[in-house]
Amino acid sequence: MTHTSIRSVEDLEAIYGAPAEASLLKVADHLTPLYRAWVMASKFCVVATVGDEGTDASPRGDAGPVVSELDPKTLLMPDWRGNNRIDTLRNIVRDGRISLMFMVPPSNNVVRVNGMAVVSQDQDLIERFEQAGKHPRTVIVITIGEIYTQCARALMRSALWSPAEMPDLPSIGEIVKEQKASFDAKSYDEGWAARAKDTMW
Repeated sequence: MTHTSIRSVEDLEAIYGAPAEASLLKVADHLTPLYRAWVMASKFCVVATVGDEGTDASPRGDAGPVVSELDPKTLLMPDWRGNNRIDTLRNIVRDGRISLMFMVPPSNNVVRVNGMAVVSQDQDLIERFEQAGKHPRTVIVITIGEIYTQCARALMRSALWSPAEMPDLPSIGEIVKEQKASFDAKSYDEGWAARAKDTMW
């Protein structure tokens, strides 16, 4: 298959034209009162990082706000339990660039943050976060470079928050078994709910 690749920013801009005025005016370099209200209402975001192996995007969620504010330029994100791949953390240690997309159902708007991050093991930061008597092992400290809203069209087109029947999807155990035939998918899937409950934090 052949295709025509756009090779310059000038050619790209010629296709799309100038951005709308509001898309430029909405950008801030810190948490304004209204951006603060939006971000602190978000229990879920997607975190994108870049490192030696390439890019990575990871969902992050919490029982309350997914980040807390250290100051108007700085956000804190606890690194709760996961699968220990630490792709996001590994990338941040090597290359501090980070982007976040904050979502608040059922709003179709998204708030985006681009900035720089470090992984901290400072005890005073770790102790800010506690769930069920447990604390994160590290905290991601994010310095805001820019914060702005994203056009709602993507979520509107996908009807992301609209009730729908669950499609017939493969289980995670089946996906792993596809990569390794000897993997016990049935036991993995049957035990997942209990494992998640015991290792949520």
